[in-house]
Amino acid sequence: MSNLTLINTLKTIFERDLNKLRTEIESYEDEDKLWIIEGSIANSAGNLCLHLIGNLNTYIAGELGKSGYIRDRDAEFSLKNVPKSELLNKIESTKQVVLDSLDKISVEDLEKEYPIEVFERRTTVSFFLVHLATHLNYHLGQINYHRRLTNHTYGSQNY
Repeated sequence: MSNLTLINTLKTIFERDLNKLRTEIESYEDEDKLWIIEGSIANSAGNLCLHLIGNLNTYIAGELGKSGYIRDRDAEFSLKNVPKSELLNKIESTKQVVLDSLDKISVEDLEKEYPIEVFERRTTVSFFLVHLATHLNYHLGQINYHRRLTNHTYGSQNY
């Protein structure tokens, strides 16, 4: 796969999965269910959504797109009862800034070292972008499962 193809593929995946995140959050008919945690389910769908927004704004928009985003990672997991409309607006703005940031990346940039060390070793920009896409998809699956479980467990017929 050429690097230009990789950039276009990543743009397609991020756009697709952020649209799916929007659909998942919209599918919670009862906003309170976004924030349910129970038993071994430690993170609500609302907090996972905030985490994904913070993650992508930090590592793509902030570092690569130079958006100036300042992350508050603790708030991603401690905030509760953020209105669904606010989450949806944040998803849309995140999608736009991610796509705009990816438009700024050159083919040569993909092989450069990612600007900050996130893991215990340095990685290339291309490696880290692929990691971020899989991270988004992982949590998207958790949100989907959370939605279906809470809708089923707490009385909705839409799962």
